[in-house]
Amino acid sequence: MQRVAQLFAVIRTVLMRRLVPLMLIFSTTVVFSQSNKNIQVELGPDQIGENQAWTITVTVTNERLTGHDNFPEIEGFRKRGTSTQSQTTVINGQISSTQGVVMTYLPMRQGTFNVPTFTIKVNNTPITVAGKKVVVGSPVAARTPDPFRSLFDPNDDFFSRSEPEFVDIKEEAFLALTTNKDEVYVGEGVTTSLSFMVADNNRAPLHFHDLGKQLSDILKKLRPANCWEENFNIENIDGESVTINGRGYMQYKIYQGTFYPLNTQKITFPSVGLEMLKYKMAKNPSFFGQNRLEDYKTFYTKAKTVKVKNLPPHPMRDAVAVGNYRLEERLNATTLTTGQSVSYDFGVYGEGNISSVDKPIIHNDDNAFEFYEPNVKQNINRDNGRVTGAKTFSYFMIPREPGKYNLGNYFQWIYFNTSTGTYDTLRSKQVVNVSGESKKNQSIESSDMGSFYDNLDTASNQLQTRNGNGWIKWGANIFAIIMVGASIYLITRKTAQS
Repeated sequence: MQRVAQLFAVIRTVLMRRLVPLMLIFSTTVVFSQSNKNIQVELGPDQIGENQAWTITVTVTNERLTGHDNFPEIEGFRKRGTSTQSQTTVINGQISSTQGVVMTYLPMRQGTFNVPTFTIKVNNTPITVAGKKVVVGSPVAARTPDPFRSLFDPNDDFFSRSEPEFVDIKEEAFLALTTNKDEVYVGEGVTTSLSFMVADNNRAPLHFHDLGKQLSDILKKLRPANCWEENFNIENIDGESVTINGRGYMQYKIYQGTFYPLNTQKITFPSVGLEMLKYKMAKNPSFFGQNRLEDYKTFYTKAKTVKVKNLPPHPMRDAVAVGNYRLEERLNATTLTTGQSVSYDFGVYGEGNISSVDKPIIHNDDNAFEFYEPNVKQNINRDNGRVTGAKTFSYFMIPREPGKYNLGNYFQWIYFNTSTGTYDTLRSKQVVNVSGESKKNQSIESSDMGSFYDNLDTASNQLQTRNGNGWIKWGANIFAIIMVGASIYLITRKTAQS
């Protein structure tokens, strides 16, 4: 019994000797997200040896770790790489889980180094972590072998200086730029998608990083200068299962837009690259060791060209909209009285570049109506790879002459129909009956302001120099007036004297 007690005393001494340094090594600063208590960031200890590692650990509890920003650069340290960890616990039937990522830093020299305050975004939640000072001292001496090492000694290998061996797993993924058409007319839309494709049997760990900045740089190269763009503005990148040549893929669409060529110059999409986080895996994974190494790989698209052809000959070829449209109209009343105003909506609905739709041509040769400039309302939808919408022109019109009128003789809208490859015209189908007295002459009279007003457009408020004949006539008139006045004065004076 004495020997057993001595054995347990030795075990207790060894465990205490192992656990105390381990607790000191893992002394950390813990920062919780204010908006999400399930996310925490832990900083390594305040003091380490030159031959030891220092870490920043991000842990997510009871939810998936879907993404994180780059870890900060720290003066005096170099990044060794990241490793991941996960744990599931069941206590009294309650299941809890944690997922985390650990960035390991190796000191480059001894000294006191400042870890700056930094902000890291985890699962789209920004977390600000206060900085601290880390003292890197002399190398920590290796401990002598212990007979009870096999019982518990994670420290001996956890911060070992020996580099684990990592292998690069071949990825089954590619970056693709696709278009829904290889040839379009001038003004016809071509929908373009940029997607990252991952095969269902892919084994290489891949993650997006710094996607916002990368996509901004990519689109500067990708957008053709000779096109109008309708951007689908993808905000959430969700995977979608697709099949390509009988093989299953997960498609992550990162950009989609429809381009409308403004001229016959071909649309050229150059090759662009997207850098992804790719992890190398440990050849001999261990429980406490680093089991994967963060690395980067850039994936490139193939260049793509779309041919653009001109519209067929037509007097309005350079002015018509291009697409597939229909007419929807609304008229307040079909029985009207002369002089009574009425509202009329001419709505163009369909698929195409809604922004380029112009107001209809109005033929009013008989002056039976008075039309006012329309109010315009536009609505554009970008969904399922299509740009659709409506543009409505709201008119006020006043009938001037009684009779029966087909508004199709007044409202016409010409466009190029991409479905038929021909020009088409949308005409009003509304018919109105107008009663009452003729207002046409009244309208003309109200606009006739007399000969004086007819000269307003040509009259000038500037003093004009008269020609020589004009001055002679004015002088003669003035002389005649003076002579008449003088004669009257002399006669009056002579009569008064007599």
